[in-house]
Amino acid sequence: MGAVDNITPLLQPVAHALLQARDEINTIMADFDDRLIWKKPAAVAAPAFHLKHMAGVLDRLFTYAAGNSLSNQQLEYLRSEEKDEGQSRTQLLAHFNGAVERSLETLRTADPAQLANERKVGRKGIPSTVLGLYFHAAEHTMRHTGQLLVTVRILVSH
Repeated sequence: MGAVDNITPLLQPVAHALLQARDEINTIMADFDDRLIWKKPAAVAAPAFHLKHMAGVLDRLFTYAAGNSLSNQQLEYLRSEEKDEGQSRTQLLAHFNGAVERSLETLRTADPAQLANERKVGRKGIPSTVLGLYFHAAEHTMRHTGQLLVTVRILVSH
């Protein structure tokens, strides 16, 4: 994968991780049975949780990177991540893909001079930087991508 258009070199690793996650997830979920979307083999998180959670994490971490606090809607979404709200695989994938696209658009407009700016995260005000939050979003997304891929393989093999 070459350089992602209109994204500063410092943020290329973030963009590549998000694009890789999106591609791998869409490939493995292409023919996944909706009846298995909330199954938890060996009591691990369900595929639906991972899809909802990754979209939510991208939204929340990019909100903090912008210097904003979470909205009531974002907090409600966080509380709903482990709830089956009847979304299909297609709907969950579309929501995740949208979160990736919004994140990439934010990276395209990111000012490299602002990447070291400090940001506070959460109610505790944990210190970070814009760059740190972008990289954490990518790392966290990749971690859940790996968990999702393993969970899906277990579910389809049984």
